[in-house]
Amino acid sequence: MNKLRKLRISAMGILILFLMGWAGVASASSWTNPDLLVTPDEVKKNIKKANWTVVDCRGLDDYAKGHIPGAISLGKRCKKALRDQTARVFQDTSKYEKLFGKVGIGNKTHVVFYHGDIKTLTDATVGFWIMEYLGHDKTHVLNGGIEAWRKAGNRLDNKPVKKSPKKFKAKVVSSRYAATSEIVKIANGQIKNVQLIDSRTKKEYDGKDIRAIRGGHIPNVTMNKSHVDTVLQKKDRKTGKMKPTGYLDANQAHKVFGKLNKNKRTVAYCQTGTRSTLTYLQLRLLGFKNPANWDDSWRVYGSTLMYPVANEQWFNFAKMNKEMKKLKKKLKKLEKI
Repeated sequence: MNKLRKLRISAMGILILFLMGWAGVASASSWTNPDLLVTPDEVKKNIKKANWTVVDCRGLDDYAKGHIPGAISLGKRCKKALRDQTARVFQDTSKYEKLFGKVGIGNKTHVVFYHGDIKTLTDATVGFWIMEYLGHDKTHVLNGGIEAWRKAGNRLDNKPVKKSPKKFKAKVVSSRYAATSEIVKIANGQIKNVQLIDSRTKKEYDGKDIRAIRGGHIPNVTMNKSHVDTVLQKKDRKTGKMKPTGYLDANQAHKVFGKLNKNKRTVAYCQTGTRSTLTYLQLRLLGFKNPANWDDSWRVYGSTLMYPVANEQWFNFAKMNKEMKKLKKKLKKLEKI
């Protein structure tokens, strides 16, 4: 009787351990804040409601060819419409208040941004980050964008949509915006309790792909992971090679960012602060407590000579001038033909 009881207790223990392990796997494959992403069904269910606005983040030409019925356009790709000429976020928040209010976005409006493909995914995430920076707590991204909408069996429309104006008042959450002054302190070791993510390619990180006066990366960076490696991959039918898609997956995000401390301030950057908005969204989905996007990013930092750079490489202007001269000669020859 005692042996049977011991066997039962052992079996129960094994079952509990198994269930605990399974629960751990299950939790690792899910988002902490899943409501930040929406599905095509959720969009279809809510898009006609007065308190929902869906924004097509592609260019106006693509919008005119076919968009989700009821979706609006900002007239340009979101990363251009929501930033000034130097690709910086508007410092004057009244510009956002006028812009969003004019297109029918109020403080009680659920806003959904969507993209076309992997190239415009970061347009949607730029919109998401800016709305969050403005303190709007009803901001979402359509996971998979217009491709997911079509795969769900939904049609597109080519009729432009204009919504009634609403009043939008910004409630800026300054912590979601990382200033260059903070990054310089991280680089100099003056701030040590911040996780810094470089969302550029490895070649940019190593200084082999130079897109400012200098190449390289920020000293004391925590992680370098290209933004395209954080999204789902699928095989290309023609080449058989894996290519990134515009879908976000919790397993993939956990795989990339799972070792980081969610309780620490975590700042993402890239070349222009655009690709890193995707990282910001993923950090929010994963439940990071204090994530931020560095809007200036490398284009400003790498061209400011007083800032320290790790693995510093200089742009070869002499080589570029030689190549330009060769190109001019070729163009002149073509003009004579």
